[in-house]
Amino acid sequence: MNPLAKLNQQYIGGVWRDGKSAKVLSDKNPYNGNQIAEFKLANRADLDDAYRAAASAQKIWAEVNPFEKRTVLERAITWIEQNEKDIADIIVEELGGTHLKAAIEIFLVKTFIKEASTYPLRMTGEILPSTVDGKENRLYRVPAGVVGVISPFNFPFNLSMRSVAPALGCGNGVVLKPHDDTPITGGTLIAKIFEEAGIPKGLLNVIVADIGELGDSFIEHPVPRIISFTGSEQVGRHIGAVAGRSLKKAILELGGNSALVVLDDADLNTAVNAAVFSRFAHQGQVCMCSNRILVQRGVYGKFLDRFVDRVSKLRVGDPREGGTELGPLINERQAETFRKQIQRGIDEGAKVVLKGKIEGTLAAPTVFADVKPSMWIAQNEMFGPAVCVIPFDTPEEAIEIANDSPYGLSGAIHTRDVERGAELAKQFDSGMVHVNDGTINDDPLIAFGGEKASGVGRLNGKWALEEFTTLKWISVQHKARHYPFELVAKAS
Repeated sequence: MNPLAKLNQQYIGGVWRDGKSAKVLSDKNPYNGNQIAEFKLANRADLDDAYRAAASAQKIWAEVNPFEKRTVLERAITWIEQNEKDIADIIVEELGGTHLKAAIEIFLVKTFIKEASTYPLRMTGEILPSTVDGKENRLYRVPAGVVGVISPFNFPFNLSMRSVAPALGCGNGVVLKPHDDTPITGGTLIAKIFEEAGIPKGLLNVIVADIGELGDSFIEHPVPRIISFTGSEQVGRHIGAVAGRSLKKAILELGGNSALVVLDDADLNTAVNAAVFSRFAHQGQVCMCSNRILVQRGVYGKFLDRFVDRVSKLRVGDPREGGTELGPLINERQAETFRKQIQRGIDEGAKVVLKGKIEGTLAAPTVFADVKPSMWIAQNEMFGPAVCVIPFDTPEEAIEIANDSPYGLSGAIHTRDVERGAELAKQFDSGMVHVNDGTINDDPLIAFGGEKASGVGRLNGKWALEEFTTLKWISVQHKARHYPFELVAKAS
């Protein structure tokens, strides 16, 4: 048994304990259905304990020397490096990720913590001039207080850490709720890492709970000032609305329907490789996946032949085996939803040039060709290994098709003229566009986030520092100021 499977309790106030709910969660391997662990779930009382512990410990953390904070975060990286094999194995076991996917996710986590370890030394201020004589304006960057983090099932280790590490680095307390399909990788593993790194007890809390039992209490609780959510558009809209009513900041990283554009002067081999990875990484369960591949008619036939040939050779199966490129979808419910999406594409007349079998949670790739931009499969995110290939005539038409979506997360464009590509990229209505690359990119130093229905806010680098802090203005009046309503001193 993976030793990390023993992390099957709540982590509240620096103590590992069972939740107080009567409900129990069975954490299962999505490939074979074997139980990995069992959790006694948390309820609202546990949530209150977690938030109160975070608020109390945050005051202690705020007084810790910035260099010591940095050291704590650096120790977290060391612990990950010392336990990398077990972490990779739990990624494979709990969410059906391949070994390649596990390696990518662990690498990203370490880089995000490295960046977050610089934040304690970047909590700087400045002195600004004033319109009032003798006034000194001091502006201080301070922690927001407590951050609530809700993470998804697809890249849970990375997407939890992308909010948790910078929130801690900025001096905040944190309560993390992982997805119930990945409670260890996205939750209790992170608690273990920072416990071993030496954070104050209660600073980071992890609750594994049924959202139906918690309701909106995770957002509405009076303690957290920021809610960071990664997940679906539908849930994100609800969280944003509830946070708004509670006057809390919501950082929302939501769904996508990214377009990868191939112009007729593109290097087709590069474009095919980028497109295959951009659509089928982690079985297509990535928000940045290129659901739509737009190809100029001059190279449409050649691209489609090469693309289908490469996709047809992708190996689907047991993620524990080294040669597997596509593992299972996260659960049977997701597999059934994906099956219905494929059938919907067939029913609306999309041409199927490669039809993959769906057996249990395993889904082989499906490629739709000659897709019309108005079709449902082109307008909506398919969270599985299926892709729409769409022909176009001019670059202007490609931009129009790419932007014909309620989402605006990522995009890509392939051309030998990189400056032409960069100019066209500026016309994408999305937060990120990559020239001669895939749509799946993340970097700890670069602003990450989407436009339109793909979310609100930016993470990574200095933008995360902005998101997880607030500014305090303190002014000092160095000489007497004259006010409109002054008392005239009487002679004694």
